[in-house]
Amino acid sequence: MDEPLVARMRQFGETIFAEMSRLAAETGSINLGQGFPDTDGPRSLLQGAARRIEQGVNQYPPGPGRVELRGAVAADRARRYGLEYDPDTEVYITVGATAGIAASVLGLVEPGDEVVLFEPMYDSYAGVIALAGGVRRPVALRPDPDQGGRFRFDADELRAAIGPRTRMIIVNSPHNPTGTVFTPDELDVIAELCREHDLIALTDEVYEHLTFDDAAHVPLATRAGMRDRTVAVSSAGKTFSVTAWKTGWVMGPEPLVRAARTVNQFLTFTANGALQLAIADAIRDETEWVAAQRDALQRKRDRLAAGLREAGFGVMRPQGTYFVMTDIRPLGYSDGIELARALPGRAGVAAVPAQVLYDNVAEGRHLVRFAFCKRDEVLDDAVIRLTRYANG
Repeated sequence: MDEPLVARMRQFGETIFAEMSRLAAETGSINLGQGFPDTDGPRSLLQGAARRIEQGVNQYPPGPGRVELRGAVAADRARRYGLEYDPDTEVYITVGATAGIAASVLGLVEPGDEVVLFEPMYDSYAGVIALAGGVRRPVALRPDPDQGGRFRFDADELRAAIGPRTRMIIVNSPHNPTGTVFTPDELDVIAELCREHDLIALTDEVYEHLTFDDAAHVPLATRAGMRDRTVAVSSAGKTFSVTAWKTGWVMGPEPLVRAARTVNQFLTFTANGALQLAIADAIRDETEWVAAQRDALQRKRDRLAAGLREAGFGVMRPQGTYFVMTDIRPLGYSDGIELARALPGRAGVAAVPAQVLYDNVAEGRHLVRFAFCKRDEVLDDAVIRLTRYANG
């Protein structure tokens, strides 16, 4: 039989995250590639889910999600950012943020439409744009040495990427994999272009609570004229360290949310009801746990960044997320894929080469991403192994 996979998906194989995690397992390596914590979320959250399961919350919840979670999400959005959403029509629960992003793109992008996005990009964006028959128009984020290596975009390059077929812009902030948190001024540039060209904005905000130092997350929907042209996606996985729970939500004006809902009813239909109830409780009751987790992650960022720097990597200081980006050229390497595939077997550590997250591979060939959402002793062990490898 000829290649059975549809043509638009033949450019995609096993994701780099799956490949690196597989290599880590095969070699017994420390996995600093895929972004998942090695500790659980708040005890009350875990107990709340178990209690609901034992109480019989084990059948389909409503398609849009449990009203308790939709209400908690809407209340939290209003309290934190002043964004008012109707929980009945403007909040929709999905199987993780990935499903929310996929349903939104599939529901809003026609074949041939162009989607502007920033690279390096989370890999699911490219896949779902291809599924929709859309065309990617990437704009590079580049490290600014005057800002401690913070990645930023060039406004003229962003403006030049927008054309008559542009339908949507995807904005991921806090940004995976660079750790950049877009500033209000940067968001205003994006908002101005969205208004000028009548674009839909899709925002991936899954790390919204995990920002460090003086960086504050600002939703694009809060900028002038953006509330009614922005579909925002977030989730519980990163906020509460339960990445396997795959519970997310889509927020925005009713027509945009309805587009995502129309598609998603034929994909996953609905998400686990017992987990939804537990998450609703945690959104209301575990704000102190989230703040403590953020502070702990900032310390872990500093711990790993210092160790990587001592091992010889060039380190860019992230403002948020689970990740630190490194430049491998000071170690004498130039190809991130080659190094990342060698590290598990030779150093006993897995990482992710950033170049696979670019369309313009040359922009990121020398960059490798490490995750710091691990126990301190795991990070220390990884640094020892990487230092030993780097020193030959």
